[in-house]
Amino acid sequence: MTGVAQPTPEQVRAAADVLKSAIDDHLAAVEARQGESDPAVFAAYDALAAAAEAYDELLYDAYDEVTPFEVPSSGEEAEYEGPTNPEAVTVLIRRDYVIKDLITLVDHARRADAEAGENEPAVSPRDTGADSASSAVAVLFDVYDPDEIAQRADELGLEPGDSTLWVSAIEPTEPGEWLDAPFEDADPRSIIYRFETSTAYEDDLEALERDLH
Repeated sequence: MTGVAQPTPEQVRAAADVLKSAIDDHLAAVEARQGESDPAVFAAYDALAAAAEAYDELLYDAYDEVTPFEVPSSGEEAEYEGPTNPEAVTVLIRRDYVIKDLITLVDHARRADAEAGENEPAVSPRDTGADSASSAVAVLFDVYDPDEIAQRADELGLEPGDSTLWVSAIEPTEPGEWLDAPFEDADPRSIIYRFETSTAYEDDLEALERDLH
């Protein structure tokens, strides 16, 4: 590091303390979050990513060591090439679920259908003549808001998988214009904001926490 002041042990330790605090703040935000797109979780995640990067850089500069983890950040995503002042935006959300308990899923679908109090529901497990996963899922998404299903996934017999949210700049569209193929024109270069959750990231954070505590 010729010509550059090397970080002191105290600076490295301070960065580690900031990172520990960021981990605690992120966990607290996750535990208290309101819905899948809670801004407090996004902010805590960004702070954690910044703290992890700062600690990693100081650790390397001072001791020529690196950390065994990496928190993905927006810097790794495609560079935004859309307009500064878009005329419209679109929000795309993908959430994956594994059906881990079919009996629980079907039972909740039946009760939700009954509680809805509709005389002729559009979709019901009873309509199909079979207690199928597909019909139960259709009922639950017909009765409940997707955010409520995300919050109650375990209770409904579902195991949350990866999820992502994209907010992208677009040109204004006519009513019904894209309904036949709503996702085919998604362009990473037009993304204004993006957020993911994944067990792959959780594994990195667990390794980070074990390393620091």
